[in-house]
Amino acid sequence: MGNKTNIGDDYSLTRVPIEARKSLWSITIIRVGALATISQFILGASLGYGMTFWQAFWATMFGSVILQVVSFLLGYAGAKEGLSTSLLSRWTGFGRYGSSIIGGVIAISCIGWFGVQNSVFADGLVQATGGRLPHAVAATITGLGVTVLVIFGFKLLSITATITVPLFLLAMAVGVYYVFSEYSISGLFSAVPAGDPLTMGAAATMVAGGFIIGAVITPDFTRFAKSGKDVFWMATIGVLIGELGINMIAVLMALAARTNDVVSIMVQASGWLGAGAVVLSTVKINNLNLYSSSLGFTNIFDSIFKIKLNRGKVTLIIGVIGTVLSVLGMLDYFVDFLVFLGVLVPPIAGIMVVEYFILKTHRRSLDETRAKGTLPTNVEKMHPVTLVAWAAGFAAGYVITIGIPSINSLLVSGIVYYVGSQIFRKNKKSDNGTVYVKEMEANK
Repeated sequence: MGNKTNIGDDYSLTRVPIEARKSLWSITIIRVGALATISQFILGASLGYGMTFWQAFWATMFGSVILQVVSFLLGYAGAKEGLSTSLLSRWTGFGRYGSSIIGGVIAISCIGWFGVQNSVFADGLVQATGGRLPHAVAATITGLGVTVLVIFGFKLLSITATITVPLFLLAMAVGVYYVFSEYSISGLFSAVPAGDPLTMGAAATMVAGGFIIGAVITPDFTRFAKSGKDVFWMATIGVLIGELGINMIAVLMALAARTNDVVSIMVQASGWLGAGAVVLSTVKINNLNLYSSSLGFTNIFDSIFKIKLNRGKVTLIIGVIGTVLSVLGMLDYFVDFLVFLGVLVPPIAGIMVVEYFILKTHRRSLDETRAKGTLPTNVEKMHPVTLVAWAAGFAAGYVITIGIPSINSLLVSGIVYYVGSQIFRKNKKSDNGTVYVKEMEANK
């Protein structure tokens, strides 16, 4: 087992040893921190602006079920193997080069999210200073500040979340109390939304898409979990507080204020405390964005170029890139970004889940090497079936109009991968049998 020899490396290309595993609290507080954010609040407000309370509730429930299932299954695999998502994908359908694609998708997506969140962070700082601080300067300060925190790895993620999550929830409570003090909450349950109507499919996809990357990268921190039981409670508590809790409060606020810009209302209502909520929210989620992005990039260079980069140094580089993106205005594409991720990423989870839990092609080698604390040496390049399944799932998310696109893309990719793998195995056995018969005839 390789040890951490440099600051920030954090077992990025090895299994996390048993002695380095963390408590249930350590992983759960990070998960709650990833969900209880201003961006989640913005998402809930978008639902409340285009749907009634109960429509938004069911859309959130449907989207949350997707996230819960994906998070638990992949999180369990990550905890059992002690591997990050991009590293685990080498032995769950994607192979050496396929895992590089996964790492790239995760890394680029997380950098994009970093830009979105940092824009929110900078806006809060600008409002807190009365507009005296230019947005570009604020975004640069906040982006680089978060980058420095993430360089030091998982331990600092947990410490930061332990401090910021309670403070964030307190700041949110003050703003919410101020707004609701002027309205009858019971009346809001039947209120008509002020904006253009949202369909159930689009809304559920926004919910699932809003954290689908977070669900897929669950192994990045459940690899530090001690058991599958811890993974289950982490995922459940995260959904209850982060998805249902934050979303539905934001829905009620949007119905009350008749606008989807509830963040500005909250900041104005609670002053520095509201601005603090924005700051704390961004610190929490951007820690995870940069952390997972750095793990993705280290896997890419290890898989393709056989170069083992230090995760801390990679974090510094991508933190600068993400900061530049936030200065360029990533927040303007927020909703489109959510919907796009809602159909692009689920196929990855579908393939990994089918391979790890059903086909189990590499489970024997994973089991044998896990006992030794090493990694399997047999890594295939990438099977064409994986690419076909991913493309089919992605297309299904766009083409199939019945149901929820995120579920469609996940299910189709899993089914295509399973069927394709079975056909390939049968053909391979058939080919081997033909060769054997020819050899027997030649021997005669």
